[in-house]
Amino acid sequence: MKIALYGLFAIFAIAIGLYPIIYFMPEMPSGLLNSKPPALLADTLWNIGFYTHISLGGLALLVGWIQFSKKMRTRYINAHRRIGMIYIISVVLSGTAAIYIGFFATGGLIASIGFISLGIVWLTFTLMAFFRIREKKVYEHQRMMIYSYAACFAAVTLRIWLPLLIMTFQDFIIAYRIVAWLCWVPNLMVAYYFVERGGSLRLPTIAR
Repeated sequence: MKIALYGLFAIFAIAIGLYPIIYFMPEMPSGLLNSKPPALLADTLWNIGFYTHISLGGLALLVGWIQFSKKMRTRYINAHRRIGMIYIISVVLSGTAAIYIGFFATGGLIASIGFISLGIVWLTFTLMAFFRIREKKVYEHQRMMIYSYAACFAAVTLRIWLPLLIMTFQDFIIAYRIVAWLCWVPNLMVAYYFVERGGSLRLPTIAR
């Protein structure tokens, strides 16, 4: 069961991590861009922010799940560190861009606050994890990275929740306002369960 859950976790992370590729393909569906006004789509700074966010956010999602492998963390420590740096740099750039484009989120103030808050939370936990490992506080580093990847995994849960909410409310704007919070708050609650229960760290890992 544990291996199956880890496999499903990896499949979702890889699939959504690669999803941004469609935005760089000619004559492909443009997804959420369809909900943006033409003036915003023509704005250079917004486009830089948007493509930075989806590209490096996808990369963070794509490589982050590997770090939950106990074998990677213990036997391949150099690879673990390199992947970790790729993840952290990707999050810093993607998260910063996410905060900026969050001000222009479809759905107005409610959605904007939700996505901006997600960006801040993602950046905060990631930077805390980085500074903890620099201080050789491995336990604290692991805790913060679980929270960080829970926020990163919002890219997956958003795409699970959004179609369900649209079917429920028959209104994209209402669904999008809800998903701006639903895509990440429950993720952090799950992370809290793994990290804090019983007063000890129980990493959701697979030993292989």
